[in-house]
Amino acid sequence: MKIALIAKDKPGALDIRKANRDAHVAYLKATDAVEMAGPFLDENGEMCGSLVILNMTLEEAQDWAAKDPYKKADLFESVDLKPWNKVLG
Repeated sequence: MKIALIAKDKPGALDIRKANRDAHVAYLKATDAVEMAGPFLDENGEMCGSLVILNMTLEEAQDWAAKDPYKKADLFESVDLKPWNKVLG
């Protein structure tokens, strides 16, 4: 099953994101369950959230999200995990 992790950063948290980015990217690369990932951008082109497509169960995705360095750094205002169906690409 594919799960879309959609996260919104807390306002004014860009410094937290940048300080934890290397650990977050290493975490993404540490599993073959991440199919694609990248930040959302605000109107100024600055990172302000995340989209990660995971290939795992919803329960596994919840556990994975809880261990993300960004989560541990309290970066996110919200995180939604939604089952997702790939149609193209």
